[in-house]
Amino acid sequence: MRILFLGDVVGNAGCLKITENLADQIKKNKIDFVVVNGENADESGVGLTKAICDNFFKCGVDVITTGNHVWDQKDIMEFIGQENRLLRPKNLFEPAPGSGFEIFNIKDNLKIGVLNLMGNVFMKKCDDVFESSKNFLDKYKLKKDFDFLIVDFHGEITSEKNAIGHFFDGKATLVIGTHTHVPTNDARILKEGTAYQTDAGMCGDYDSVIGMDKINSLNRFMKKDSVKHFPAKGEATLSGVIVDCNIETGLANNIESYILGGQLNKN
Repeated sequence: MRILFLGDVVGNAGCLKITENLADQIKKNKIDFVVVNGENADESGVGLTKAICDNFFKCGVDVITTGNHVWDQKDIMEFIGQENRLLRPKNLFEPAPGSGFEIFNIKDNLKIGVLNLMGNVFMKKCDDVFESSKNFLDKYKLKKDFDFLIVDFHGEITSEKNAIGHFFDGKATLVIGTHTHVPTNDARILKEGTAYQTDAGMCGDYDSVIGMDKINSLNRFMKKDSVKHFPAKGEATLSGVIVDCNIETGLANNIESYILGGQLNKN
């Protein structure tokens, strides 16, 4: 059982890289399940739309997670209530449209849970993520309610991401950080068997400032003439992780960083 998780998709460049390459990459890498964080996929660089979701599903994405920009495009609030493959952070003030956790049936009668969480530090105000995580683990158990569990932790700071990784160690297959758009070089199996990486990076143009046009971003930092941030338009890199799962335990046998194309190309 192999999982591919791809970090935040940014703008048209990121979307195009996924739609043109994902199907082939699924076949080449023998991937069984694909999760993509899509919260920056709109052409503006914030939010996503039904059309973007539909395109992702058509090319092989199984689940789309999000974060603090989930509501930035108006049509998503109605769509997320109709589409269980699109998640928003579970601790984003429930009740809210959509769901932060779903269980999906996959091959060989196996079940995979996907949990979307958002950090509390330097982020939009939401429910305490550790309290929400404890409540979740009190209710759901690995190998009882699902065979595998993927946790997308959408957070700003590395220490909070590290802490969530250890909190779920032995209770989830994969804990992966999103939001900061820079892939961290710390993919590993934690002591109790959970695969972990602090941030998956982004699927976007790295000749940029975290996916946004670099000249405009520099001008904003230097308080020169600038406009609202907008995505860079060069060739994108796909960034994320591939996890080999243990069917018996639901934990991870291996995790490796996945980087394809663009300035960071390794595969």
